Amino acid sequence: MSLDITPLEKAARSLQRSLSVTELNENFHQLSLEEQETLQAGVIQNFEVAFELSWKFAKRWIETNIGKEVVDGVSRRELFRIAYEVRLIDDVEIWIDFHYTRNSTSHTYDEEVADNAYEIAVKFYPEVLKLIEKLTNNND
Repeated sequence: MSLDITPLEKAARSLQRSLSVTELNENFHQLSLEEQETLQAGVIQNFEVAFELSWKFAKRWIETNIGKEVVDGVSRRELFRIAYEVRLIDDVEIWIDFHYTRNSTSHTYDEEVADNAYEIAVKFYPEVLKLIEKLTNNND
């Protein structure tokens, strides 16, 4: 049974679009601080959605292709270790960092936390694209 990863692909595209008006836009730093913070908040929100879908799709892929018992009740760290073992992700620790950052995003009113979450979202984007590619290529 193949997984419909369309929701994850859409979330990644939304993250890319929000990054295109911040990280990739040369005019971004000419905006007011309030405008910059608002746009960065959009990046963070898109990161949250894409990250949540990422680990859930990795888990579903493992359940479907390896077995439900392998991931039933495991911690997120253990899930990422398993995803690494089955070659869905390349680096367990960076995914743990994404997880910790996602948990901290409810505190984005704190400027330092928001700045860190934004930077992690930038690092996350290429990793979610790799995951999508691996899910697509191994989606029987």
